[in-house]
Amino acid sequence: MKKVLILGGGFAGLEAAIYLRKYNYDVTLVTNRDYFYIYPTSIWIPTREKSFEDICVDMNALKDVHGFSLIIDEVNNISAKNGVVELKSGLRIDNYKHLVLAMGASKMKHKGIEHTLSICGNPENSLLIRDKLDVIIAKGSGKICFGFGGNPKDSSAVRGGPGFELLFNVHNLLKKKGIRDNYELTFFAPMAEPGKRMGPQALQMMDKYFSRLNIKRHFGKKIKKFEEDGIVFEDDTKLESDFTMFIPAGNGHEVIQNSDLPQNEAGFVKIDDHCNVCSDTNTFCDGEEMSRPHNIYAIGDIAALQGYEWRAKQGHIAEVMAKNVAHNIKEKDHDGISFEGYHKHLNILCMMDSGNGASLIYRDEKKAFMIPMPIVGHWLKKAWGVYCKNSKLGKLPRIPGM
Repeated sequence: MKKVLILGGGFAGLEAAIYLRKYNYDVTLVTNRDYFYIYPTSIWIPTREKSFEDICVDMNALKDVHGFSLIIDEVNNISAKNGVVELKSGLRIDNYKHLVLAMGASKMKHKGIEHTLSICGNPENSLLIRDKLDVIIAKGSGKICFGFGGNPKDSSAVRGGPGFELLFNVHNLLKKKGIRDNYELTFFAPMAEPGKRMGPQALQMMDKYFSRLNIKRHFGKKIKKFEEDGIVFEDDTKLESDFTMFIPAGNGHEVIQNSDLPQNEAGFVKIDDHCNVCSDTNTFCDGEEMSRPHNIYAIGDIAALQGYEWRAKQGHIAEVMAKNVAHNIKEKDHDGISFEGYHKHLNILCMMDSGNGASLIYRDEKKAFMIPMPIVGHWLKKAWGVYCKNSKLGKLPRIPGM
């Protein structure tokens, strides 16, 4: 069997491993965690609706179900020129035919970022957020700020949805406890219209939500630094906060930035529509004259997405890219020409949860809409979490597109 090395065990990497095994490849997956983390449902850990274990799937169980080899380690260095991957443990891997990069992204580093916690950061952050909220709730009153940042070098690297979701869930939690009026909740972002990529209808409805739920807004000012008791903006004004949940925008993975792989200005790996990694000369690739290494691919957050201004890095797009790469590797190895591209699948799809309901948000090149789904939306998202875990483990059949 031909060997494929996959770096990263998130939505992109795991999906690639699953589908490459279906095509009978010898797959080795390298990941720095011994569990697969279902980020979209982690919003319920801080409010104690879910435990940390509820959001995790044992990676060894996934290995056994799908039959890939597993290495728990950190990627330390990648040499595309020499075809060598070095791990933190000192292991060097070069005996593969195809290499799939799926390690995700690093985060923008704001001054004072240590005074914040992110629901999209390391999984353990969700537990720290939970503990912070417990302290503030026990105190009986306070100011809590939620926000996200942008990356001016790559607009697709912004991830704001989980910030909105956690804010609404905390509002709902405080309301259930009968103490919502004792707390000032504020959402902040450096852009003038956060959430604009979801479309005009969604933007208007979000504005109505903020007003109806008495959530303050602080938009349109760049963040200068974070302090223990608040956020300082470019004009030196300060937003006071007893606890700040902030999602930094993505940035190129540090290992990629230190590698010889082609990158865009933000440090994401340049790819063509088939997720082939571009290299130096001669062939048209992603709008530039570049050649394509025959055996390296990048999928998910690590890749530089091309296309619409509103494009966004999301889990379902990562899985589409993963399935395409598995198919394209199989086609290439069998001298086929029926390759699949990711660009035609670009859309925004989100069930934005509020703790007592949700809103279905969708956008593609032709339409954009937001549909409120009181009560039932919350349970639909929870059902998706159960489906995600059990379908990955082979206990439920996979539904196309999910």
